[in-house]
Amino acid sequence: MIQILDPKGNQVGTPPNVDPKVVIRMYRAMVATRQFDDRAMKLQRTGKVGFSIPNEGIEAVSAGAAAALDASKDWIAPHYRDFAMALFHGVKPQEMMDNMFGNQDDHARGRQMPVHFTFTEPIRWLSISSPLGTQVPNAVGIAMAMQKRGEDGVVLTSFGDGSTSTSGFHSGMNFAGVTQAPVVFLCQNNQYAISCPVEKQTASSSFAIKGEAYGIPGVKVDGNDVLAVYDAVKKAVDRARNGGGPTLIEALTFRMGGHSTSDDPRRYIEASVMDEWAAKDPIARFRVYLEREGILHPGDADDIQEEFAAVMKEASEVAEGKARPALETIFSDTFKDMPEHLKAQRDWCISHYSSRDESVNEKGEFPL
Repeated sequence: MIQILDPKGNQVGTPPNVDPKVVIRMYRAMVATRQFDDRAMKLQRTGKVGFSIPNEGIEAVSAGAAAALDASKDWIAPHYRDFAMALFHGVKPQEMMDNMFGNQDDHARGRQMPVHFTFTEPIRWLSISSPLGTQVPNAVGIAMAMQKRGEDGVVLTSFGDGSTSTSGFHSGMNFAGVTQAPVVFLCQNNQYAISCPVEKQTASSSFAIKGEAYGIPGVKVDGNDVLAVYDAVKKAVDRARNGGGPTLIEALTFRMGGHSTSDDPRRYIEASVMDEWAAKDPIARFRVYLEREGILHPGDADDIQEEFAAVMKEASEVAEGKARPALETIFSDTFKDMPEHLKAQRDWCISHYSSRDESVNEKGEFPL
């Protein structure tokens, strides 16, 4: 298993050659993710949003992988535990909070669940889907299209250990292996697919080894070591960009919260296991290294945490205060130019609900 920093932040391998500014961006994205996560949990527990997906403990996988991509030409086909990928590439927390509330500025206009983000800028980001594994063949399709067009873009698709049991994983891996598509498969092995442990998920010795069946090299990396993740993903991205084909990376990590806000991990994970992994916290580990190397100065880490705590609080308050999506967006966001029959349906729908006084005003506010 590739490791550069041990759980105490000591250097045990050769760090990749990364611009210190990028290193700081990785750290900031990790801290921002944890603060977004904390705010989202509070919003759900107080009934202000309906759902969230905890990212605590997984931040290094997403931030390290995101840093290895070129936002000007690469794609991300994520799953729902990848907040740090968006934040690293400059997606505004406000945009993400708008999705949490499903308000009028939510890119999905309230059609998606919270934390199911979609963006076109500043990174090409495929809309997150709840069903497991569906993003994998999508990612391969995008990669094959770029390959046929002669473009040098790469697609990174991430998924959890549970997704390796889906047909999407197998068909996507097979297509990529045969076509040598420029795609990087990133398995976030957080050891539980909701409450199903890995030993009941697969009989394989690892998830990385599964690549052999498809002619794809597999790599295993310490997922709580952001520098190791960056190093592994960067090599895989460079390989794919240079025509070397796909790579499967297994990042060994652990989610410190439930699968979602609807899950209580204490029912199936022993407290001692949680304590063991808390001692491997990816943010604490990275902070020790950065301070020792002089990249972070005394007090910087605390300032960054306070900064993002305030940012996420403000973003949530602004998002909560925004209006709901207009009812007409159900129709107007379907076609570039709305057909006449949809215009008629829209007008009837708004008129109908307004006349019945069912919480829809004359402007067509949607009754969420």
